[in-house]
Amino acid sequence: MRFEEVLEEVGSFSKFQFLVLHLLCLPRVILPLNFLLHSFISGVPPHHCALPHLGDEVSDGLMGLADQDALALNLPQDPDGSFSSCQVYGDPDLALNNRSNVTVRLTCPNGWVYNRTQFHSTTATQWDLVCDNKKYNQLLATFFFIGVTIGAVIFGYLSDKFGRRPLILVSFLASAVFGTASAFSSSYVMFAVIRTLCGVSLTGMSITTMALSIEWIDIEHRTFTGTIISLGWSVGNMLLSLLAYCLRDWRHLVLVVTSPCLAAIISWWWIPESARWLLANGKVEEAKTYLEQCARMNSKHSAKLDSQTLCKVTVTEAANKDYTYLDLLRTQKIRKITICSGLLWFAVAFTYYGISLNITGFGLNMYLTHFVYAAIEVPAKVGTYFVLDRIGRRNVQAYSLITVGGLLGINAVIPKEYTVVRTCIAVTGKGFSEAAFTTAFLYTAELYPTVIRQCGLGYTSFIGRIGGSLAPLVMLLEDLWVFAPALVFALTAVLCGSVVFLLPETLNERLPENILDVEEGRHRSTPRNQATEMSEMQSASSKVTRGEMQ
Repeated sequence: MRFEEVLEEVGSFSKFQFLVLHLLCLPRVILPLNFLLHSFISGVPPHHCALPHLGDEVSDGLMGLADQDALALNLPQDPDGSFSSCQVYGDPDLALNNRSNVTVRLTCPNGWVYNRTQFHSTTATQWDLVCDNKKYNQLLATFFFIGVTIGAVIFGYLSDKFGRRPLILVSFLASAVFGTASAFSSSYVMFAVIRTLCGVSLTGMSITTMALSIEWIDIEHRTFTGTIISLGWSVGNMLLSLLAYCLRDWRHLVLVVTSPCLAAIISWWWIPESARWLLANGKVEEAKTYLEQCARMNSKHSAKLDSQTLCKVTVTEAANKDYTYLDLLRTQKIRKITICSGLLWFAVAFTYYGISLNITGFGLNMYLTHFVYAAIEVPAKVGTYFVLDRIGRRNVQAYSLITVGGLLGINAVIPKEYTVVRTCIAVTGKGFSEAAFTTAFLYTAELYPTVIRQCGLGYTSFIGRIGGSLAPLVMLLEDLWVFAPALVFALTAVLCGSVVFLLPETLNERLPENILDVEEGRHRSTPRNQATEMSEMQSASSKVTRGEMQ
């Protein structure tokens, strides 16, 4: 007997499942508020070397017409005619007569002055992370994703060992504590360390909630569930641009985006444990409690859930074994899935964050650009929902990634003066990258069996976050060659998208419960298998009936 049959008895997609989906949407809203926060809290406003002898007006960054002559006397000019952001003349009188003499140029001995019309305060202005120190500003995003990478390993293993529900609470609590602490950081090192810990704790929301939502849903509605859950990310993404527009101080913004964690902690009391995981780990009585709760809420009063029947659902393979990440490599088919899904996730996260964090590269308002990037995700996800059940998970995953690579390559060769054209192509590419991300969560959850599903999601999230942490650093290659970042992103998407064709299709397939299900294909829900199982069930039922009559 398989779990899908039990789920059908208690209601496979009704009030209980809708409650679970609503509760798990809140963590999905919280995630983009933190994952894409770097663009706003670490924004770099226009700046130049501080000139204390010129007075407060220029020192405040309000460079009026009356100040242009004074600035021209003190600041060198870049090749494009703008004032240098990183150098100042050591002797203005000497520089006036000998502008080409670089020996009189200094690297801002009195610090920097920032134009505060767009940002009141950011990490860049707080600790002067500009010019020679700008790499440290970009490293803040990398540190965060390193934390996400570590968290994927920790939460992936622990949630397979101790259950989905306890680890979700740990994630909620840790995210609230570290997020609040980061807003009160007094130094760059302190902020970098706490942001890394924020990345660790937030990962639990990402991989655990997705697995939990899929494990309570039947085959027919898995695509719908994955799409609805992912729409929470888009809502949070759009909300972030609005909050960042209203809150221009980075400390205030960090506190506000952390506050929803308190609501998530309260909502945790109503989040159920995965009955599928409980049965797979031999916890029959606890699973029975949640299944009875599901049956009552779904008005399935005729459901018969005796412990003896549920014991037959328990995966015997899991009863005497503790699974680890090594089980992702022990058998042939699981090993193939592990390697290919890792490459898939690296490309998905690498290109998604490469596009999402580049919201100032098109000459438009960064808040508007971010909002448009977020808004395009909604039609992309709705379109993905309708396509997934028609052409399959594998084809959607592969072609969406390859399309992203093609659009990034095209955008790289379009001259920068064609701002509108480049923005439209970038937005289209963002839509396809979101389609790839949405599919990746659903597809990966369906590929791995229940006993190592969280290990599989933890591993793929680990690889994906490596891609996410490298994306901000790849952007620095623009200083060496202007086409380098786009070329790296495009080639990665196309090559890894092609690898997806090596993975099996999971459309209309039952979720595999154990490793043998994958290796022997026992979870395949072909019409022949369904008919055989139905015949066996009817035969067993008749034998029981005859026995009772005798």
